[in-house]
Amino acid sequence: MSAEKWHPAAFKARVDEVLRRYVAEEADRFAAIDPALGPVAEQVESAVVDGKRLRAAFCYWGWRGVGQPDSEALVRAAASMELVHAAAVVHDDLIDDSPLRHGRPTAHIALRAAVRRRPRSLTAARSLALLVGDLLMGLAGQLFVTSGLPAAYLARARPLWFVLARELIAGECLEILRTGAEPDTTASLKVIRYKTAKYTVEQPLLIGGALGGAGERLCAGYRAYGLPLGEAFQLRDDLLGLFGSPSRTGKANADDVRGHRPTALLAETWRMAGDDERRLLRGLLGRRDVDEDDLRAVREVMLRLEAPDRIEHMISARVEEALGALHELHVPAGATAALTALAHSATVRPS
Repeated sequence: MSAEKWHPAAFKARVDEVLRRYVAEEADRFAAIDPALGPVAEQVESAVVDGKRLRAAFCYWGWRGVGQPDSEALVRAAASMELVHAAAVVHDDLIDDSPLRHGRPTAHIALRAAVRRRPRSLTAARSLALLVGDLLMGLAGQLFVTSGLPAAYLARARPLWFVLARELIAGECLEILRTGAEPDTTASLKVIRYKTAKYTVEQPLLIGGALGGAGERLCAGYRAYGLPLGEAFQLRDDLLGLFGSPSRTGKANADDVRGHRPTALLAETWRMAGDDERRLLRGLLGRRDVDEDDLRAVREVMLRLEAPDRIEHMISARVEEALGALHELHVPAGATAALTALAHSATVRPS
């Protein structure tokens, strides 16, 4: 891949091929232990079918930003970031009890068929999904260390893997602890930062940079670019979660309302709401039987209070901050162009 021109589709195809072959081989090894494991192996493969491969791309350009050349071994290492994401998605869907992802049943829903005649079948399906996520995380580490990069390069990045795992799990824990609490924008942004922003942009960039031998100054620049951009990514996701089309997002609109999740969109709405509006929200948030009329009522409150506009402003400000930091970096022109394009593709997404 030329350093002068970023071809997102071509890069995605390379990552897709790595993941397809690697996960298929590992799923076959897993299923070979016992035929009963077949449905679990299928969900491991299903977990990596979709995705824009943004995390792999940020890892790749963290490497190229150091001045390193294109490398098939690096693409394999970068693809491991997508397995981390797949594991996080399976666990997140399980925690949130989300029924759909990419328009298909989530792992804990799909696995009900494998245990439908078992005692406590719903609990059994959830347990199997938990183990699917665990296996995907293990496969991520294995793909990284067997990528073909020199051991000395891998050793530079290994400490960042521990940071990534710690912060990702901290973010999930914070979301669980904040779910159902009175909405608060500062708390919601902290959840976003640790649950999504860091492992989506900042940590993949830093891992790619560490693999390539980046110095502290460049790493600081990657952080200054990566953290606000990762936050903008999740803020966009929260907006699409309620205002986007399920046919485009592949997820149910009602998830955040039914789960009473600590999103910044809800927190900003709550901050501006009067007594009557808060009373309406209290009656709907966290209810499992929320229907389309209820969602329409929530959207109307949000629009009346201009909460989506404030979230759009937060997104724009963070993208501007990230691009400002990027243009302070002394990286090859191709890396600057690619990271600029990635900033837009990560945050300007169709509804």
